[in-house]
Formats: sequence, structure tokens, C-alpha cells
Amino acid sequence: MKHDTDILLTGLAFPEAPRWRSDRLWFTDQHARRVMTVKPDGQAECLLETDDLPGGLAWLPDGTVLVVAMSERAVYKIKDRAWTQYADLSALAPFHCNDMIATAGGRVYVGNFGYDLHGGAPQAKTHLIAVETDGSCRIAAEDLLFPNGCVITPDDSILIVAETFASRLTAFTIGEDGLLHDARVWADLGRATPDGICLDAEGAIWVASPGTGEVIRVEQGGKISTRIKPLGVPYACMLGGPEYRTLFITTSKTDHPNEANLLKSGRIEVTKVKVPGTRLP
Repeated sequence: MKHDTDILLTGLAFPEAPRWRSDRLWFTDQHARRVMTVKPDGQAECLLETDDLPGGLAWLPDGTVLVVAMSERAVYKIKDRAWTQYADLSALAPFHCNDMIATAGGRVYVGNFGYDLHGGAPQAKTHLIAVETDGSCRIAAEDLLFPNGCVITPDDSILIVAETFASRLTAFTIGEDGLLHDARVWADLGRATPDGICLDAEGAIWVASPGTGEVIRVEQGGKISTRIKPLGVPYACMLGGPEYRTLFITTSKTDHPNEANLLKSGRIEVTKVKVPGTRLP
């Protein structure tokens, strides 16, 4: 099969939530319940085995690593290869929590499925939850259809979220109170199903679209300037590496929990890009 990427790492169940930090890529091998890293030379390490599905990753200003516990609907701190609860979102999230992003000041925004995706429940809109540095939680934005990957502009003024099953990127102005205001369509993506996303230095967004089997570079308004075809089905992407010019793509044949653990088809794929990334997630 023709593809536009090189293979960095194989043998994973379902890699998700890639984040570049210092000299390596962090990610969660979700259905294998592991938090992992891999260096550009392919050297991988398991940092934590979890007793829940690990979702999004983020960092507090002091360097503390946060990870989403998906089915528990909580955020945990990772320290010394163990995790302790940081925030309980179960009263606000109607189903599994998912991806997460942090502002420079340490507030995090967490998405959730809104309904039982793999159980065949009907689609239902849901919300983004803001978690403050004291662990308190509140709804920051409502009426979103499967809010997934997010980016925040370098000045911390705008949050853009991928609404996977609405096939669009939606932008919000971040208020001083942390709530998200003035919802507007940043890009209508047509047939694409935006999952994990990342921002580059020109303000364009790379979008992993599992539904169309490609990673696309989208400009505000919806113009697609680049299409990349990975070997596997892409679920998320992140810019990193030297000069932030490597696009890391997490791929798998399936996102179904049982099949993913059986097949172990997950990969980290890479390709070089012209425009670098902008900031730490």
C-alpha cells in the first residue's frame, strides 16, 4: 500500500494523544492502558501502566504531567510511575472523558464522548469541561458533538476544538474567567472526521481524519493545503522533533477496544513538514 510516511514504532494497541515534550513524543496506548514515550530514534519506554483507559495528556506549569482516566471521568497526576487523582469530572461528563489541553497558566479543558459510542447509543451533544489548578471543575462550553482534540493559540486567547461527528473545527474566545465564548465555525471539513489536531506556526491546523484515512493541513475558512496518506488509520497528530518540523501521526487499524488489543496494529508514523509547530501542548 502506498503511503506518505515512515514508521517509527509498531506493536501498539491504540496510540492516542501524542504530545511533544523536551526530546521525545509522549502518548497513551489507550486500549493497552499505558502511558508511553518514544524518541526520534525509535527508543520507546512505558512510563505508567494504568487501571483505566488513559486519554489526553497535558502539563501543569511546574512540569507535572496530567492524564485523563476515561471511563472514571477524572484527571490524574503522574509522579514516580504512579498516578493520583487531580480532578473528578464524573458529575459533569455524561460518558467517557477523552482528550485534554492546558493553557500556559495551567487550566485544562477536557472533552467527553457525550454518549456510549462503542455501545451503539444515539449521538448526543455534550460540553467541554474546564479544570482549574485547584482541581475544581465547571462546564466551559456546551452544545458540541463529540468534542475531541483541541488547540490553543500561542497568546492563550482562542481555543479551537475538533467536533468529530459534526465534521468541523469550532473556535471559542477564552474569557478571563476561563469560560469559552463566541462559538464560531473555524473550518467546515466536509467528509472529514476530525480527531486529534495540532497547530503550526502559520496558524494552520493539522487534522487527523480517521473517517477519510488521511491527515490534512487546514487553513481558517476550510482551505486544505496538504493531504498526507499514512499507512494506518490516523487518529491524532503532533508536531515535534528537531525544529518542530516532524509530524508524528498515531495510527491503528481499529479503535474498537477488543480488536485493538488483539491486532496490536497501532503505529507511530512520521513525515517531515515545511512549517514548524508553535508551542508545547
